[in-house]
Amino acid sequence: MQREPLFNLPAVIVALLGVLAFIHGVREWVLTQDQDIHVLIDFAFIPARYDSSPVLGGAVPGGTGAAIWSFVTYSFLHGSWMHLGVNAVWLMAFGTPVARRFGTMRFLAFYAVTAVAGAGMHLLTNAGSVAPMIGASASISGAMAASMRFAFQRGGPLGGMWRTNDEDAYRVPALSLIGVLSDARVLLFVGVWFGVNILFGMWSTPVFGGEDQAVAWQAHIGGFLAGLLLFSWFDPVRSDLNPREDIALH
Repeated sequence: MQREPLFNLPAVIVALLGVLAFIHGVREWVLTQDQDIHVLIDFAFIPARYDSSPVLGGAVPGGTGAAIWSFVTYSFLHGSWMHLGVNAVWLMAFGTPVARRFGTMRFLAFYAVTAVAGAGMHLLTNAGSVAPMIGASASISGAMAASMRFAFQRGGPLGGMWRTNDEDAYRVPALSLIGVLSDARVLLFVGVWFGVNILFGMWSTPVFGGEDQAVAWQAHIGGFLAGLLLFSWFDPVRSDLNPREDIALH
């Protein structure tokens, strides 16, 4: 009997986890505190970069380059090993089915786009804030949303009683957006997910850096909505939907 490996993860997920761990290890064990602050200034997402009010004297923290790349680079930084560990577990759980379906390059593009969407939502709801936002949660939330478009389908990886590693399970036709809104399991998941994120937002207190930093729940929602709504941009699996349904899906 052929045995499944204990950690049957796509190479892109393993590589991404390795990069996240390497970056955090360098910050923890190699950089000084001052150097790490500069890393946060240059690569974390800071809404105040986009505020030209006199309070900041018109200065852009980190320079104009950071105002562009930090929409993605913040997702490679974490506040602690626990923060990284929790995100790693969720990335393995929800990133794996999406990576299997999309393939390496599409998944990396999806990761970046959902990170941008999370940063954009955070900016809209925290304009002028000087507190840096870090963490891969927005992209992981996007993967959660994307997986819902196919994982619960008949023949999908979660379509039956037991999880399956059959590659064909990751090629089932995806639900349309209308189908998502009519699936009780998906709606229950979405309701619970949104509720948990809103509760986190109500009961956290923003602190600069460290484990006590507020949960950026708005970024989670931005990434989730992007993963749900932009799924078809990245999905390589052709759907059997008729033209009218295909238009609704986009």
